[in-house]
Amino acid sequence: MNKDMKAQKQMFREFPDVVDVGSLSQMLGVSKKTAYRLIADGSIGSVKVGRSYKIPKQFVVQYLVGINHAGN
Repeated sequence: MNKDMKAQKQMFREFPDVVDVGSLSQMLGVSKKTAYRLIADGSIGSVKVGRSYKIPKQFVVQYLVGINHAGN
């Protein structure tokens, strides 16, 4: 099991494997506007289904791990 998978199992246990923008904003403690901005600029991967975005939880973990490694 790789590092991201281990981190995913520990983080955000209360959220499903695929979340919407509202859940993403809760996970990160940011506004929905900021969550949409992170999706739009490609910082967090997502899939557009109809008019809504679906974000695999692993993409959120990868984003956070990437910030940590970048020293931001």
